[in-house]
Amino acid sequence: MHEKNHISDGILVGQYKAGDKKAFAILVKRFHKIFCNHAYWIVKDAEVAKDIAQDSWKLIIDKVESLQNPERFKSWALRIVHRKSIDWTRAIAKKQQQQNDYTVTKSIRDLPSIDTNLTKQQLKQAIIQLSISQQQIIRLFYVDDYSLKKISSILGISVGTVKSRLYHAREQLKKQLKK
Repeated sequence: MHEKNHISDGILVGQYKAGDKKAFAILVKRFHKIFCNHAYWIVKDAEVAKDIAQDSWKLIIDKVESLQNPERFKSWALRIVHRKSIDWTRAIAKKQQQQNDYTVTKSIRDLPSIDTNLTKQQLKQAIIQLSISQQQIIRLFYVDDYSLKKISSILGISVGTVKSRLYHAREQLKKQLKK
């Protein structure tokens, strides 16, 4: 009755390579939920995890012919899901970082330059000379008044890294303003 569920992955992969589409359907039924769960564990978004699993199946179908050891199908396929999940998180982090960089740079440059207070003008120029990551920290801490913990959450870095960047940004500002 459930004989097909007891067929090894290697045999199913071999049957699929030989042209049996039903063998691959069994593999999909056996592993799709596992792939979705693995992707979810990394990306923490159920819909995205389903998309990643689906994209992974497309790649698995394209690459299954090159699988040297069919008995290792599960670990091979899970590596594909894992890499796609990591790639997705990296792409999202990069996109978010680019948006944050743009926002910080734009907001600092948009500060009114007509201000007659020389100290403010010097401070603005000194901030613009900082690296983007230091500008972000300065903006979030002093202008937006976020806590170190909140900044850590926003930027996806540790509180220690936030403290370090804030310290180095302050030191850079001190050096520039003393000139």
